[in-house]
Amino acid sequence: MSFIRLFLLIVLVNSAGMAAVHADSFTVSGIRIEGLQRLPDGTLLNYLPIVAGDPIDDDQITYAISELYKTGFFADIQLFRDGDVLVVRVKERPSIANVEFSGNSDIDDDALKNALTDIGVTRGQIYNRALLEKLAMELERVYFSQGKYGVKIETEVTPLDQNRVDIDITISEGKVALIKHINIVGNDVYDDETLLDDLESGVPSSWALFSSIDEYSKPKLNGYLEKIRSYYLDRGYIKFTIESTQVSITPDKQDIYITINVSEGDRYKISSSELTGEMVVNRQTMESQIFTRQGMWFSRSLMTTSKKRLEQQMGRIGYAFSQVKITPVIDDVKKEVALTYHVIPGEKIYVRRIMIHGNDTTQDQVFRREMRLMEGSILASDLLERSKIRIQRLPYVESVEIETVPVPGSSTQVDLKVDLTEKLAGSFNIGAGFSQTQGLLFNVGLTQENLFGTGKRLSLNINTDRANTIYSAAYTNPYYTIDGISRTVSASFRERDASQELINNFQTNTGDINISYGVPLSEFNTLSLGYGFSRIKITPSSVNPSRDVTLFLDEHDGQNTFNSLTLNTSFSHDTRNRTVFATTGTQQVIAMNMTVPGSQLEYYKLSYRTNNYFSVTSATTLLLRANLAYGDGYAGTSALPFFERYFAGGIRTVRGYESNSLGPRDPDSNFAIGGNMRITAGADYIFPIPFVEKPPSSVRLSAFYDVGNVFLNDYHTFNADPSDKGFQLDQLRTSVGLSLVWISPIGPLRFSYARTINDVPGDDLRAFQFSIGSFF
Repeated sequence: MSFIRLFLLIVLVNSAGMAAVHADSFTVSGIRIEGLQRLPDGTLLNYLPIVAGDPIDDDQITYAISELYKTGFFADIQLFRDGDVLVVRVKERPSIANVEFSGNSDIDDDALKNALTDIGVTRGQIYNRALLEKLAMELERVYFSQGKYGVKIETEVTPLDQNRVDIDITISEGKVALIKHINIVGNDVYDDETLLDDLESGVPSSWALFSSIDEYSKPKLNGYLEKIRSYYLDRGYIKFTIESTQVSITPDKQDIYITINVSEGDRYKISSSELTGEMVVNRQTMESQIFTRQGMWFSRSLMTTSKKRLEQQMGRIGYAFSQVKITPVIDDVKKEVALTYHVIPGEKIYVRRIMIHGNDTTQDQVFRREMRLMEGSILASDLLERSKIRIQRLPYVESVEIETVPVPGSSTQVDLKVDLTEKLAGSFNIGAGFSQTQGLLFNVGLTQENLFGTGKRLSLNINTDRANTIYSAAYTNPYYTIDGISRTVSASFRERDASQELINNFQTNTGDINISYGVPLSEFNTLSLGYGFSRIKITPSSVNPSRDVTLFLDEHDGQNTFNSLTLNTSFSHDTRNRTVFATTGTQQVIAMNMTVPGSQLEYYKLSYRTNNYFSVTSATTLLLRANLAYGDGYAGTSALPFFERYFAGGIRTVRGYESNSLGPRDPDSNFAIGGNMRITAGADYIFPIPFVEKPPSSVRLSAFYDVGNVFLNDYHTFNADPSDKGFQLDQLRTSVGLSLVWISPIGPLRFSYARTINDVPGDDLRAFQFSIGSFF
């Protein structure tokens, strides 16, 4: 058909040209061009196969017209003779002024324009009707790949001045075709249900009402096929293949039926795993990185992991571009495969320069001090990755990429190009909220994480609730010394009405000034040391003052104001993969706070906190946690002061019990008086929100088990035998329930529903608890 069209076009052109130019041959003395609007004369002359001085005849005229039509620039071409001057009269095709889309929601304008750019449809492009067909076909291809086979595309062309046109494209996207059934043919070892479980495409479970797993798209299907392939290759089926895939769609373009034909092949064991090549790392160390062992079933994932670990081992000592080539030798008779890992370390690579780009606000040295590589050092791959992580964790960095750029003329040197995207580091916050425990909350604060581009932190805050009014200020220099020792100077003032927290009847005014230093012992271990001054004024309630408050004041001869010098130290080990909503790693903190000997009050407080995160599946995490705390007086102070006691119960300790309600109680007011020992622990199974295919990263849902209580030396816990003083294992309270935490734009929101397990009569229970806008 295309040949016939071309033949008719040539006949038409020939007829038009011959009508315009007389059959007599002549020698062209000059060429005159008429009708051009956008194109320069030189462009047309470049395509015209005739120049001044050429003798021309009918054949040359036909050929010239044909060549000009081939350019696609012209809608009409006529050649005339004016004496010995050849007149070329043309009508240009319009150019595309703009392409606009409407009706598209799943695919944005930029993505569609990029697709059209790939086929040459851009602003300024010459327009013709065939282009519209090409345009519509390309857009349909884009939508078909997303499973939207019912898409309808309408185009409207609007002529403009200067021989231009606008193209308006109206898209009716329709619904995504749904996978109704997947049939796997040829699978004898593993059934369909096993292979279809937990894949990116398939028929959703009956409870997943809002799941999009059954929405078809070609990329999702390709990923699904690769998972099936990996499933077999990781279980010994080295010759497994997917022979074909058939995708059928119903006439209404709403339902998809998929048939996958597979060939499982035989199962192979590993007969040997040999290591060859140049050993730049101790052979025993290198062999320990190989996970494929003799007698194991062949596993592609273990093989590729072994390859990666071998390359990483060499990369740690500077062989950044090392290679490991794997040669499998298959024995079809014995059903075995012998693997040979051949290492090629290449040359040791050194860093010539480190170049920082994108730091418009922050000083260059702020990022250089986070680098674990220096100019002139070897390019250690693990230190390169750690450098990237350290920079990414800075609160004023949006993203970071580190590129290794080869140095021209040197095979052993690279430049490190650090490309940064900064984000705003300062904020002014004002907000309000409500908590069951704290009542109405109000806060106003100014925080600058990157003061004057130095990486230093300054914060000023005012927080109020029904029981507390807190004014605080803190200044942190993360690199107080060149070795990375940080220093924080902080000051705060707190007015507290403990009766509003359902504990002892007393009020305090407390002022603190502290200086602390953080000493990094390694990438994951930090030692903190600090000292400070504290002043507290105690005012017992004028109505029904708590007994231990009056006893404390009597013990100190009515003195109600105390000054203390404080010392604090802590050791932390933190391997969590992130600081908020971690999924793997461990956090352990051991801390001690004490007043120095000779202070008006002499006491100490010890604490240990651990959080252990384990990935159970790709979407779920198990958290095991514990928090132990103990305090006591020493020297001239007989016990831990009552205002320093620990409390338990509530949404952050033992859920299901009223906040601060556990432990010993005042015999007169029945208010909780706290203890000098607190034990809390628990487990959380964290899982995605049901019925949502891709839950937001700012939300965490978990099922929990809580256990804990507080105990006081020489005093019994509530409802315990008066003779059972101090810690009693059988007095630990427990609960189970569900919890939801959402880091929302208005602040953190926490909700929990708990059922107590071993509560006793008189315990203050609260099944549903929440905190909105309170501070972590």
